[in-house]
Parts: sequence; structure tokens; C-alpha cells
Amino acid sequence: MMIESEIVRVKVTGEFACFTRPDLKVERMTYPCMTPSAARGILDSILWKPEFQWWIHRIIILNPVKFFSVKRNEINSKQGKTPIIIEERRAQRNSIVLKDVAYLIEASVFQKYVDPRNPPKKYTEMFNRRVKKGQCWRRPFLGTREFAAEFFPSDGSEHPIQEIIPIGSMLFDIFFDTHGKPSPLFFYDVAVVNGILECPIAENEKMMISSHIQPEMNSETSSVIYEFNKREEREVK
Repeated sequence: MMIESEIVRVKVTGEFACFTRPDLKVERMTYPCMTPSAARGILDSILWKPEFQWWIHRIIILNPVKFFSVKRNEINSKQGKTPIIIEERRAQRNSIVLKDVAYLIEASVFQKYVDPRNPPKKYTEMFNRRVKKGQCWRRPFLGTREFAAEFFPSDGSEHPIQEIIPIGSMLFDIFFDTHGKPSPLFFYDVAVVNGILECPIAENEKMMISSHIQPEMNSETSSVIYEFNKREEREVK
């Protein structure tokens, strides 16, 4: 096992964000700041490879926390093989979302099995190049796909808000066991202190053994993804 000592930093902004609390199911209510799972999703959108995972150190809040209420039409069930008649399944729901958000995500590359030809530092440098060029595999979003995110390199001038925000319990991520069964992973007594959400080591360590997105290094899937990523990187230079 190896975790890259060099921390990557990426600034993320957006007009709206909704990091939904799973304990409030009827109406969408956002956490007051980005969750570690949302941060990982943004980093994966910029650079994802099966050889490593993102270890989230902290999330720094740069803009004052502002809530915004919006009423939207949603449907009560997921789309399946049978077409949904929207008029029969439609429902209006209130959502409490965040407005004018800006965060600084600090993370490191973690590899369970290190190939000397592909050390963690290689992926750190690759990530920084992609952020500088504005490259991503898919458009990152802030909690829900309708709230797109912009990302930029950190220029060192960012400062966290000087607030203490108690949260209580917070969803850290979704853990998959060896059989691929998902379960929510929470952490407790959570608080944003002086604008910084520290991500605990114990929960990070557990996520590093989560069974999803980890095909064998010598698998055909890993090989195909690696070749695709390498080809795309050559094409955008």
C-alpha cells in the first residue's frame, strides 16, 4: 500500500449545489457543505483509473453558506424497462439547496498495489495537468447532475470562511463489501471548524478496501481503460 505524500488541490465552484441528506427522504435537504463522497466524485470526473483511489483529506469552504429554496417536478419511481407515464408519477417537491458555492478539495492518490512503473506521483502530476487544461472524462457536478461544477487549479490565495458549523452525522461514502453489496458509511460528531471539514482516517481507510471500481491490475477491463486513457491524453496534447 502507498499513499502519495503530495496533496493535490482543486478549486470547485458552482451556482447551486445539493448534497442531499439521506435521513430526510421526503424533501431534499442539503448538508451545509460538500460531502467526501461528492468530492471523490468530482476528482474521479477529472481523473479516474482502476489502479488507484482518491483519499480525501479535507474540504475547505471558501464562500459563505447560503441556502436557497426551490420547488421542482420529480417522478416517484426510477425509469425501468417499462415506460413511465409521467403524469401519473409526477410529484412536486421542495428542495433546500446551496447557492454560490466554492470549495477547495485536498486529496491524495492511494494505491493498494504499487507498480514501480506507475507510482502514485505519476497520477498526481497527471491530475494537476488535467486540472490546468480544464480536462475531464465527464462533467463534474455538485451533488446532483443538474448542478454542474467548474474547476480550477488552486492559486494559493483561497481562504476558508471563519465559521463553525455543527453537522452531527454525515454520509462519508458508499462502501461495497467483497460480494458487491453496498452500504452507507457515516461519520459522526461532524463539524466544520473555521471553514474546514476534516475527513477522518478510519473512514478513508475503510473506503480503500471497498470492492467497487477495483478490477485486477492484469484484467482485461483494466487494460482497456488504461489504453483508452493513454490514447485520449495523447490526442489532447
